[in-house]
Amino acid sequence: MSIPKEPRQLMINLMYLVLTALLALNVSAEVMNAFLSIDKSLSTTNANTNKSLDATVEGLNNLLKEDAKRKYRPLQPAIEKIRSEVKGFSAYMEDIKVKLIDNSGDKDGVVSDGDYVMKNGKRKKLKGLKNKDVTTRLMVIDGMGDEIEAKIQSTRTNIVKAYKDVITDHGKTFGLKPEEIKKKVADFENNLTLSVTEDWKGTDKVSWSDFKFRQMPVAAVLPTLTQIITDAKNAESAGVNSLAELSGGRVVEFNQFFPVISAEKGYVIKGEQFKADVSVGTYSDQINPSDVTITINGQSKRPNKDGKVQFTEKATKLGKRTLKLTAAVKNPLTGETSRGNSEFTYEVGERSVAVSADKMNVFYIGVDNPISVSAAGVNSNDLKVSLSGGGGQLKKSGSNSWNITVTRPEPCKINVSAGPLKDSKEFRVKRIPDPIARLGKKQDGAMGNGEFKAQQGLIAWLDNFDFDAKCRIQGFTVVRVPKREDPIESINPSGTYNAKSKRIVNAAKPGDTYFFRDVKARCPGDSAGRKINSMVFNIR
Repeated sequence: MSIPKEPRQLMINLMYLVLTALLALNVSAEVMNAFLSIDKSLSTTNANTNKSLDATVEGLNNLLKEDAKRKYRPLQPAIEKIRSEVKGFSAYMEDIKVKLIDNSGDKDGVVSDGDYVMKNGKRKKLKGLKNKDVTTRLMVIDGMGDEIEAKIQSTRTNIVKAYKDVITDHGKTFGLKPEEIKKKVADFENNLTLSVTEDWKGTDKVSWSDFKFRQMPVAAVLPTLTQIITDAKNAESAGVNSLAELSGGRVVEFNQFFPVISAEKGYVIKGEQFKADVSVGTYSDQINPSDVTITINGQSKRPNKDGKVQFTEKATKLGKRTLKLTAAVKNPLTGETSRGNSEFTYEVGERSVAVSADKMNVFYIGVDNPISVSAAGVNSNDLKVSLSGGGGQLKKSGSNSWNITVTRPEPCKINVSAGPLKDSKEFRVKRIPDPIARLGKKQDGAMGNGEFKAQQGLIAWLDNFDFDAKCRIQGFTVVRVPKREDPIESINPSGTYNAKSKRIVNAAKPGDTYFFRDVKARCPGDSAGRKINSMVFNIR
């Protein structure tokens, strides 16, 4: 991949790459919103580039009306061809953005209020801001990413061909020597920003689209697509301006200017340095740095030869920090100064580790105990979690979640290390609470003769227990006390009646009393049965 020569394009590329890299971290909502801010800034840049190109083409067309410039008129159809290619390509890419927004929203076929979270009748944010399934399905599984790759390659080929054909066929008429023609064509093709990179090769990805879009949220894919449009606009700009220069027809058109910031991080830790490059949107290498002033929170700075101001400040206070930016650019042709303003907010936090049980602040023997671990200000790849005590085991179940199993009723510790931070949290370990024995849905009391005989045995119930666990009745003794007769009993070795117990139950008559005693139950994690509640029923 060639490195763009224009400082503006280089700045945009760097800004995009930095924000894409942040996706691998535990980014905050502010960083997700920063992707959409970049998308908006890139779209504004593309609009301003278009205005500048319109002015260049208009100036060239006026120039070519002169008889002295007649020989340069073949440039016009070549420029029209390049602009037409990029216009079609941009429309194609914008249509894909619409599909992403709609498919992650209300799926009505258009971008509408239904695709946004609304507040006070205004669009607050995209509903599918963090949706990764839609991008993976459309761009990777359904092949839309492969279509984009092919479209980039064909558009690039057509732009190069339009440029090459006019230079090759008419270069001599334009006063170019053969070696100059060859060099111009080679330089144009080598420096063209619109291309498909091969940096996915050597990774675990199977294609460019898989590398570029799989598991990327909508908030990140939108500026990715706009960046590709920006590459196309820069290719268009390179072709138009290069051809216009041949006739002496290139003009510098100043429209709106706005400061753009490219930060290393959108989230920094207290005591660290916040670093960013600040430059002017639609910056041109024709602009003398001495004609540019960038103001950051009232402090004026001159850009370097690449049009950038390197800004650094130490993060000393927790919370959000807002940078108010102003760009002032003097037009070297007219002497007029244009100004633009923008803001950039970054967040200052502290490194911290938090361990929380997802259900209760205790671990239970015999079940999976889910926990969550979060570490603010630390790369998730540096997060290490271990377990000690309770005869436990730890198994990862998600990006920041684990399941804990324990076997002994003793304190258990979750140990966390995250970069320079180390912390541990102790949890109590308990057996599953005693279940409640019931006959049908009743624990004791009066029961109708028919209802009593319809039951098949005892059931152990775990009331108000958050975990998916079931206990079973291990055994009990049932005693029938008939009215004015001697008691009859049966020892039952399970929760379901055996033959003798069933005969005793089926003999029930109104006025009889039944006792269920020595009831034992066994729950997950138990090494032996536990004695639970007895029951008494009066038959009516």
